[in-house]
Amino acid sequence: MRIEKIALNGFRNYEWESAEFAPGTNVITGRNAQGKTNLLESVYLLSAGHSFRTRFDRELVNFEYSSADILAEVQSHERQQTVHIVLTPGQTKKIQVNGVKKKSAELSEIVNTVLFSPDDLNLIKEGAAQRRRLMDEAISQIRPRYAELLSSFNRLYEHKTRILKDWREKPSLLETLDEFSDGMARASAQLIRYRAAFALRLQEAAAPIHRDFSDNGERLDIRYQTVSTVRDVYASAKEIYYDICDHQERHRQAELDAGQCLTGAHKDDLEICINEKSARNFASQGQTRTAALSLKLAEREIFLKETGEYPILLLDDVLSELDERRQEFVLNRIGGGQTLITCCEDEGISQRTGGKVLFVDNGRIRG
Repeated sequence: MRIEKIALNGFRNYEWESAEFAPGTNVITGRNAQGKTNLLESVYLLSAGHSFRTRFDRELVNFEYSSADILAEVQSHERQQTVHIVLTPGQTKKIQVNGVKKKSAELSEIVNTVLFSPDDLNLIKEGAAQRRRLMDEAISQIRPRYAELLSSFNRLYEHKTRILKDWREKPSLLETLDEFSDGMARASAQLIRYRAAFALRLQEAAAPIHRDFSDNGERLDIRYQTVSTVRDVYASAKEIYYDICDHQERHRQAELDAGQCLTGAHKDDLEICINEKSARNFASQGQTRTAALSLKLAEREIFLKETGEYPILLLDDVLSELDERRQEFVLNRIGGGQTLITCCEDEGISQRTGGKVLFVDNGRIRG
C-alpha cells in the first residue's frame, strides 16, 4: 500500500502543488511553518476523511480559495486507485474513489495510515481521551462500521449531556432522558466489544516490540478498562448492554446532580503497565516514550495482519524528539512499507534509510 502521487489545490498553505513519493522512506524536510505537516495531513485525510489537527474542514481551505482539492494516485490491494476529496466550507465534503462517490468511513478500505506525532509521545502520561483516540482511529480503519457507530454514540452523548445540564430550567427534558441513556448503553455495548478485541491485539503486538526496544529489560502490559459493572468485555453485546444498564440505574441520580454522563464508553481507558507498575504514574520520560513508540509500531503490525499490507506510516517531526538509540530502533523497524517522515533538517535521515528527500518551502515542494 502506498501513495504514488498527490496533488493539492487550495489546501492549507498550498496553492497548486504536487509530489511523488518513493515506495519506501520519504524524508520531508524544510524550515518550520513551511507546510511539511500540512502535506502529511493531506495524506492522512485519504484514509480517515478528516484531519488529525482540527475538527473543522473550513480550516483546511486556503484563505484565498473557495474550496480545496486533494487528488491522489494510490497503489492498494494490488490495484491502482484514484482518490479525490473536495473540501468546501459550509458544505459536506465530496469524496470519490475511481470516480465513485464514497463516505469518509469507506476510505479506510482503500488507504490505511498510522500517524505518530510529538503529541503521541505523551500518550502514556496524558488522560484517557488520548488513549481512546488511539483505539478509535485504529479501529475505524480496520472496521469501517465502527466509525459510524462511534459517530452515533457521540451524538447521543451530546444530546444527553445537554439534557443533564439544562433539565432544571426545562424539566420537560427529563421525559427523553431514559431514551438517550438506553441508546448510549446499546452503542456502548458494541463499542466495548470492538475496543476490547483491539486492546488484546495491541497487547500481543506491542509486548514483543517493547521487549526488543528495552533489550529484554522491561515488560509491557496493556489492559482495557470500561464500565465497572461489565463482567466480561468479551461477552455478547446483549450481556454487556445489561451490565451497562445496571451501572446506569445505579448512577442515574448522580448524573442528574452532577449534570454529566457517568455511564458509557466515553469513560473507557487503556491501563498501561511497565514491569507491573502503572506507566502513567511511575514511568520515566524515556520509558513513556519507548512505550508510546511500541504502541504505534504495534498498530502498524496489526494493520499488516489484518489487510496483508503495511499501512502508510506518517512520522510528523517525531524523530527530533528522540535520542539516537530510539531513533535507530524506529528507523530499523519501518522497513517493508511506505513511510513519510517530516523533519526541520535532513539530519542524515535519508542517508540512514536510503530514502527519497522532498524539500518544502512556503508551500512549494521540490525533490
